[in-house]
Amino acid sequence: MGEKRAYKARKPGGGRKKLKPEYDAGKNLKDQMDAAVALYEEDCSLQSIADVLNLNPIKVRKLLITAGVYKSNAAKKVKNTFEEYRKTQDYKTAILSTAAVLKLSKASVTSYLPYEKGVYFPSAADKEKISVGAERQRRFRAIKRWRVDPTEENFWGVVLAYTGVKFKTYSGLPFSYEIKKGSNGEYTKELWIDRRENSKSLAWSSVRLALGHIKKVGEVVERPKALGDIRGVTYIYGMFYRFGLIDVPDEAKEKMKKAFSKSS
Repeated sequence: MGEKRAYKARKPGGGRKKLKPEYDAGKNLKDQMDAAVALYEEDCSLQSIADVLNLNPIKVRKLLITAGVYKSNAAKKVKNTFEEYRKTQDYKTAILSTAAVLKLSKASVTSYLPYEKGVYFPSAADKEKISVGAERQRRFRAIKRWRVDPTEENFWGVVLAYTGVKFKTYSGLPFSYEIKKGSNGEYTKELWIDRRENSKSLAWSSVRLALGHIKKVGEVVERPKALGDIRGVTYIYGMFYRFGLIDVPDEAKEKMKKAFSKSS
């Protein structure tokens, strides 16, 4: 027998090297999702998106659900049922329970749920954690969703998407707003207007009331009071203009223009 080879201690960080050190599953999945969303917003079908990206249409749908842009009755039913079970069950058990009650396969249930790992969630992530481009896309999608389906829930989504964005009042005063979360982790229906060193609250009911006074989207509204004798209407006026819901007189537009170019 030959001599026994002396033991050589392994260097820190040693071990099998990755075959593809540049490979990043999370980044690849995010890139696929961004591409799918871009095509979907051009009104492409799931099949056509799948053909372009060389993916299965079911995976395309899951990517769009993860991004928060795909809506259907089936997806909503699966999501609501799963989330109800998830309150008391672990992830795997909640999947099985959802499949059983909806008479679906496990694969069908998971295909209607967003990716849990390895992907970036631009529709749910805090705005501090996403790029300027992703934040702008989030606002665009919120507006588009509301115009297609003008429900109160979808308009609240628009208001949330514009949190922290710079606005200007009719007279050119800059402001922004924040929305706080309550003890239950849900957003409160109150906007905190931040103008210079002072903060004022603006009730969600006031915003909804002003929205009901818009006769036609895109029409010129001469002055804030035209939206109603509402507390905080001067701020609502600036918000609605930035949302693209109303137009404003040229005089007011000139005062607002600089702020928009800096924050867009």
